[in-house]
Amino acid sequence: MIRFATIGTNWITEAFIEAAKKTEDFALAAVYSRTDEKAKQFAAKTGAERTFTNLEELAKSKDIDAVYIASPNSLHAEQAILLMDHGKHVLCEKPMASNTKEVKAMIDAARRNGVVLMEAMKTTLLPNFQAVREHLHKIGKIRRYFASYCQYSSRYDAFKQGTVLNAFNPAFSNGALMDIGVYCIYPMVVLFGKPNRLQASSLKLESGVDGEGTIIFTYEDMDAVVMYSKITNSYLPAEIQGEDGSILIDAIHTPTKVEIRYRDGRTEDITVPQEQPPMYYEVKEFIELIKNGKRESEVNSHEHSLLTIALMEEARKQTGIVFPADQ
Repeated sequence: MIRFATIGTNWITEAFIEAAKKTEDFALAAVYSRTDEKAKQFAAKTGAERTFTNLEELAKSKDIDAVYIASPNSLHAEQAILLMDHGKHVLCEKPMASNTKEVKAMIDAARRNGVVLMEAMKTTLLPNFQAVREHLHKIGKIRRYFASYCQYSSRYDAFKQGTVLNAFNPAFSNGALMDIGVYCIYPMVVLFGKPNRLQASSLKLESGVDGEGTIIFTYEDMDAVVMYSKITNSYLPAEIQGEDGSILIDAIHTPTKVEIRYRDGRTEDITVPQEQPPMYYEVKEFIELIKNGKRESEVNSHEHSLLTIALMEEARKQTGIVFPADQ
């Protein structure tokens, strides 16, 4: 069994634990929160054996093998490096960190300590994303990738009333690009690698983060268009256009239906039944890396995480979105 601790007591940590419990080798050994009351409440809810309120004590614990980090983005790097320096494997929520400098430091710490570091990007490990990769050759020369993830945030209502919650606070390295734009960019990087250049535009809110934005990526012989928002909804599928056909993906963040529409009018449903919760597959990948003595995922690799954050940092630079972590 791999003995896990979790950092963060929000809904995503709860969803992670529920999914992880469906894997054979997961054991929830502890939960961490800055306050004792929250830690105990969350432990009671999730069945964790222990609670921690001191991160260094957690890092030093001999009863923990791996840690899932779901704290605010601005805390990822510092927490992950401390844990890895004490020999803990780290599964870190997306985005990996605030910027390229932090992600590089995290990767250095993982290699220095011989531990697994993996970004918890669920999309690229889901069965239907694997189906996209396997069938990509069928649509001929790829000419365009399009992905849209626009989801109105309930926290935007508070923002409009004058209350800036974490989701719209630059101190936590947040905003639309960091929170959900990453779901459009990471799969693009896994499928097509590094673009030659990008052109970004976004709507900057009064707090200093972006509410929505668009990025055009230019490759050698194709382009990619990415749209993201936390202040509007979108109902568009993602699409990969080839000269012989297009692959339609119902939702880029959690694909559940994938089909090919060929130029000659034929259609092919390449959907794979997904029997487990979306986060199950990332936990399974992470645990298998640890058990097999590997140090990084081939899909959610260090290279992919580094390239994704570099593209996001360039987009922020072009649109004037600056975090305290960038200083």
